[in-house]
Amino acid sequence: KNDRDLILAAITQDCNALRFASKELKKDRAIALAAVSQDGRALRLANQELNNDREIVLAAVTQYGHALQFASIELKNDRVIALAAVSQDGRALRLANQELNNDREIVLAAVTQYGCALAYASVELQNDREIVLVAVTQEGFALLYASQELKNREIVLIAVTEYGDALEGASQELKNDREIVLIAVTQYGRALEYASQELKK
Repeated sequence: KNDRDLILAAITQDCNALRFASKELKKDRAIALAAVSQDGRALRLANQELNNDREIVLAAVTQYGHALQFASIELKNDRVIALAAVSQDGRALRLANQELNNDREIVLAAVTQYGCALAYASVELQNDREIVLVAVTQEGFALLYASQELKNREIVLIAVTEYGDALEGASQELKNDREIVLIAVTQYGRALEYASQELKK
């Protein structure tokens, strides 16, 4: 438990070995860095002080985006760390500081990795055409999180081609558009549920 070389050897195989280290070794930067580089989730096992160590947190979120949840408040506000986290897992956008949800580069990286990260973007960026296009191309269901203004024919077509169920997020007018509904139900038969009553007749 207090043998540094033994713990280092163990965590290169399984980061969970960190839980068996002594309190002193849990404070050891080299051990923590080795653990989070192997599996970012190990950040939760390191000494609390290390959650404010930029190098360690950056290594953790680069390996596992959701490790951002274990970072200090200060580092959740760090743009570089947030960008690394969302590039690894777009869903980490929900863990970043609220101000960063309005950072175009961070949101674009998030929706490129996981389209539905659009749900965590600011209202302003949910109305950004490029971001919405990237999001629905990556994950059609992201249409549900786009602004009303951007739920236009072009974007809805892209969304339902990828994910027929995205028809749920379309306007009534587009739920009555035969071409869009046909593409949606061809992709996912149960999308018919969201078509207009008129087209269901």
